[in-house]
Amino acid sequence: MGLEVGDKVPEFITKNDSGEDFQSNSVIGKIPVVIYFYPKNFTPGCVKEACDFRDSYADFKSAGAEVIGISSDSIKSHERFKRKYQLPFIFLSDTKGKLRKLFGVKSELLGLLPGRETYVIDRQGVIQLKFNSMNASKHLDKAITKIKEIVNE
Repeated sequence: MGLEVGDKVPEFITKNDSGEDFQSNSVIGKIPVVIYFYPKNFTPGCVKEACDFRDSYADFKSAGAEVIGISSDSIKSHERFKRKYQLPFIFLSDTKGKLRKLFGVKSELLGLLPGRETYVIDRQGVIQLKFNSMNASKHLDKAITKIKEIVNE
C-alpha cells in the first residue's frame, strides 16, 4: 500500500521539531512541498542529505516550496540535529512510524533500516514524484528538478 504518484496526500497531524502540533494542511495543498523520509539523525548519509537540502533551501523557497524532513527520531533529537547543522526547514517526529506507514515508505537492508524516500507534492496536494534510494546524494537533485518543473508549468 502507501501513496503513489498521482495520489492526493491525506491530512495528518504530528509533532514538529519544536514539539508543537504540525497540521499537514497548513502547507500541503497550498504550496509545493518536498517531504523526505530518512533513517536517523546524526548518521553520515542523513547528515549529508540534510545539509544538501539546507544548502539548496533558498532555491526551494524562491520557487515557493517548503522542505520537510521526517524520521522516527524524537523531538529533542530533531532540535539538536537542526541546531548542530543549522537546518532551516521543518522536521517532523514520526516515533510510531504512522507517517512512514501512511506514505508506504519501505524498509531497507532486510527490514533493518528505515527507508530513505523523497516525495514532491504540488500546490494541489498531489504527489508528482516518489523517489526511493539509500544513496542520500541523489535525493536533492531529483527534488529540485521536479519542483522547478511544477513551478514552471
